[in-house]
Amino acid sequence: MSVVSDWSAPPPNLRLLESDVHVWRAFLDSDPRRIGRLANVLSQDEQHRASQFVVPQDRERFIAARAILRTILGRYSGRAASTIEFAYGSAGKPRMASLQSDMAIAFNVSHSGGLAVYAFARNREVGIDVELVRPLDDLETISERMLSQNELAHLRGLPAPHRHEAFFLSWTRKEAYLKAKGLGLGPPLDAFDFSVPAKMAERLAMDADHWTVCSFRPAGGYIGALVAEGKWDVQLFSFTDSVAQL
Repeated sequence: MSVVSDWSAPPPNLRLLESDVHVWRAFLDSDPRRIGRLANVLSQDEQHRASQFVVPQDRERFIAARAILRTILGRYSGRAASTIEFAYGSAGKPRMASLQSDMAIAFNVSHSGGLAVYAFARNREVGIDVELVRPLDDLETISERMLSQNELAHLRGLPAPHRHEAFFLSWTRKEAYLKAKGLGLGPPLDAFDFSVPAKMAERLAMDADHWTVCSFRPAGGYIGALVAEGKWDVQLFSFTDSVAQL
């Protein structure tokens, strides 16, 4: 399996070129004072949504994930994080409700546990997904429901210790593809497949002239996938408070 994992701090003069897709990783768990500062940039609707979480850790992770998204979008657009507004597609995919002076920024977000990943691009749709690689007691049953016959055959041919990671590799790619296309639940995951074994960056077998997929490791024990229109170069950035100056 080929994945990219070369994460770095973003440059001070951060620029999002049309030929690039930027992927950011952010660790969401933090102390209450930082969460309080992050909450200040959320909209009233987002603060209401945060208040609906029963488990404090889930609420704090939601606050951090949304505030970080706003902060990064602010870096790209030159706007204050608290002034950014969102609109949503028919399947619930968010986009930036841009003013005429804003560049057209497409983005997508995913999180698993205490880790979030974000994808940003100009004038191309993007989708991203991340999962913590973990043992699944019913791996065979889940695989039969979510993987194509080609992917299932490849999975079954692997040594047992490698099957869970291979499953999550396929799963994240499929989820990222559906999110890139804004399909929501979309078609069944076993209705399409990717080439196996997976390569670092490849054209999608069912959409060869339009979409490219890239897998990445955002942290130990995690696997992620990025899908975006056309051909592009990927840059991987780590989010810290020094980046946001929060």
